[in-house]
Amino acid sequence: MWLIISWWAAILTTAAYIYSKDPKTYRLDWLCLMLWGLAVMVLVDHVIGFITEGGEFIEISTEGYIANGALLGITMLMPIFLIWEIGALISRRKTLASESLEKG
Repeated sequence: MWLIISWWAAILTTAAYIYSKDPKTYRLDWLCLMLWGLAVMVLVDHVIGFITEGGEFIEISTEGYIANGALLGITMLMPIFLIWEIGALISRRKTLASESLEKG
């Protein structure tokens, strides 16, 4: 299930990036890159696990600390959104500072 959630997050963010009037304002390029990285890593993990251990390719439950697959997918997205938000705020602050130096 976390495979599906990571891929949907990457696809929806890419659509937002494509149809956004100014994607650089919110640094959607960074978010797309991070989410596609997550999606590919989870896909590789599923493929290797499926080949070596067999069983189901899309799992609803896990045997780890988080038993629900959907909750695991959402938990994997949280640090990505946090890092993206911090990076976007720092980038915005630098942009505003450089604009104020040019005017003044």
